[in-house]
Amino acid sequence: MSRRGVPTGISGILAVDKPAGMTSHDVVARVRRATSERRVGHAGTLDPAATGVLVVLVGPATRLTPYLLSADKEYRAVVAFGTATDTDDAEGTVTETADVPEDLADDGVARATVATLSGTRTQVPPAYSAVKRGGVPAHRAARAGTPLDLPARTVTISEAELLGIEPGPPVAWTVSLTVSKGTYVRSIARDLGEQLGTCAHLAALRRTRSGAVALHDARTLREVECAGPDVATLFIDPVLALGLPVVEVPEELAPRIATGSPLPERERGAEYVVVASATHVLAIHKWNDALQRYRPLVVLPGGVARCA
Repeated sequence: MSRRGVPTGISGILAVDKPAGMTSHDVVARVRRATSERRVGHAGTLDPAATGVLVVLVGPATRLTPYLLSADKEYRAVVAFGTATDTDDAEGTVTETADVPEDLADDGVARATVATLSGTRTQVPPAYSAVKRGGVPAHRAARAGTPLDLPARTVTISEAELLGIEPGPPVAWTVSLTVSKGTYVRSIARDLGEQLGTCAHLAALRRTRSGAVALHDARTLREVECAGPDVATLFIDPVLALGLPVVEVPEELAPRIATGSPLPERERGAEYVVVASATHVLAIHKWNDALQRYRPLVVLPGGVARCA
């Protein structure tokens, strides 16, 4: 639906390679203007200084947002040692400096240390973050000079690998991280410095994957804006983006599924499934133990076109 309330007929998922210096909401606003579609959202905020994969949903496809937000994210991060900032990244004010142990420039030491990051752990979000307490965003309280006492949260780092070392000064490690929803890579950098007897901050961050959507799927904002009425040609396959098992239904059944009808009886498979015809994603269904069948969680009247 356009800003004037007239349906645009546009519905799909974009992978945008977010440039540095923009908020995720800035990207959404640019896509909204480019498509004339009011219903635009994103699945997983990137800090202004960060770049990389930002999944943007357009039109009725925004109903799929909750099923994309929970996806694991993969990052390429640069951790710089010897300096801490109030934001835990390079955008903040320096709050501490410290000597850096010489062995942090050693490949063996760095590689072994990064390997220890894998696993489930607790972390305290950065003082400057979107986390809320009592309805107040942490970044707003921090800017007002009254930072919040944020509770630790449990996160999972499923993969951690050293990609390179800059001997400096300052010493910096480039690492690849695959993390669960809600993980702050800035906090990982901060905590790594403390763990190694110095201090550190996140010097650079690039998201290389969001769920099943990778950098090679992403388009620049300029490409999106130049596409005009052909923006749908840039949409990625919603089946790929969702990363869920697919139940295909015949075309004659598609209109009923897209307006909320349950699937014909079938055996239980995965808990959540994407229901699609050969041409469109129609709904997401969840297995109901009490009824012993799949029931719709979200339906997409008109569907979201699958890409060839």
